[in-house]
Amino acid sequence: MSGVWPPPPGEQPHQGAANPSTPPPPGQPVQSQPVQPAWAQPLPPAHKPGAIPLRPLGLGDMLDGAFRLVRFNPGATVGASVLVAAVAMAIPLGVTAAMTITGDSLEWFGTTIEDPNYSPGGSEIIGVLVAFGSFFLGSVLQAIGAILVAGMISHVAHAAAIGRKLTLAQAWAATHGNRWRLIGLALLSAVTFTLVLAIAATPVVVLALVVDSPVPAILVGILMFLLLIVAVLFLTVRLYLLAVPALMLESTGVFGAIGRAWKLSARQFWRLFGIWLLAAIIVGFASQIVAFPISLVASVVGIVQPDLYFLATIAGSAVSTVVSAAIVTPFSGAVTNLQYLDQRIRKESYEVELMEQAGLLSR
Repeated sequence: MSGVWPPPPGEQPHQGAANPSTPPPPGQPVQSQPVQPAWAQPLPPAHKPGAIPLRPLGLGDMLDGAFRLVRFNPGATVGASVLVAAVAMAIPLGVTAAMTITGDSLEWFGTTIEDPNYSPGGSEIIGVLVAFGSFFLGSVLQAIGAILVAGMISHVAHAAAIGRKLTLAQAWAATHGNRWRLIGLALLSAVTFTLVLAIAATPVVVLALVVDSPVPAILVGILMFLLLIVAVLFLTVRLYLLAVPALMLESTGVFGAIGRAWKLSARQFWRLFGIWLLAAIIVGFASQIVAFPISLVASVVGIVQPDLYFLATIAGSAVSTVVSAAIVTPFSGAVTNLQYLDQRIRKESYEVELMEQAGLLSR
C-alpha cells in the first residue's frame, strides 16, 4: 500500500488543496501551518460495505458495529442464542413440571413456608435432587451451546463486515470442522483457570492447617484473591478473548489459536480489556433489567401458590436464562469479534483483504 487511504465509494479526492511545500507568491509572508497532535488526528475515511468501516476501529465504531451486526442478522445471532438456551432450559422445566404434576415430592418447599418445622422425607429429598440435577444438566448444555454460538457469531461478524448476511443454517455450517476444537479450547481454558485457582488456594489452605492463628491465612487469602483476579483477567484478555475468532476464521488449531490471540493482543491489553469490560457492563446491566421482573413474578407465584413454589422458581430461572442469553451472547460475541478484526487491521493491514472479499479491490 502507498499509505494513502482510497476515498469511500461516491466520494472524489479533494482537489485544489494547497501544497504546503509550495512557496507563497513574492511579497507575501510565509504562513505556518498548524500541526495537530497525533491523538487529535481524525480517523481516515474508509469504505464501509457492511456493519463497520474498513479501517482501525474506535470505541464508538465497535459499539455501533455490534448493534448493527445484531440488527443486520438477528436470526444467526439472537435467534441462535435463544434457540440453544430454550432447548437446554426445557430439560429442567419439563422435569420439574412433570414431578410437580404427578406427585408431591416437591411440595415440601411450599409446606416449609406454612410450617417451618416441617421435615422432608426421603422421596422429597430425592425429588429435589433430581430437579436440581436437571437444572445443572440444562445449564451445562446451555454453556456448551453458547460456546458453539460464539463460533457462529465469528463467521456472522466477518460476513457482516464485508456486507454479507449469513442465515442460521449457513452460520452453523461454517463452523463445521472446528466445533470440537472450539469445545476443546473452552475446556483447556477451564482447566487453566482451575489450576490458577488451585495455585492461589494452596498457600491459604496450608497456613490454615499449620498455623493456629487464623490471621495469617486470612491476610494471605486476601492477597491471593487479589492476585487471582489479576491473573484471571490477564489470561482472559491475552489467551482466550481473541482465540475463538482466530480458531474460527483462520486455518489453525487450538494451540495455534491461543498463539494468535497472544500475538494480536501484544501491547494492546488495556485497550482490549477496557472495551471488553465496558461491553460486559452494558450487557450485564441490560440483562438484569429484563430478568428482574421475571424473577419477581416467579417469586410472587411461589408465595401465592406454595405448592408451585419450586416449579415457579425453576421456571423463572429458566426464562431469565433464555432472555439473558438473547442479550449477552450476541452483543458480547459481536464486540469480541470486532476487536479481533480491529487488531488484524491495525497490525496486519487486514482491511485490504476485507476490501478484496467485498469486491472493492481486485486481487
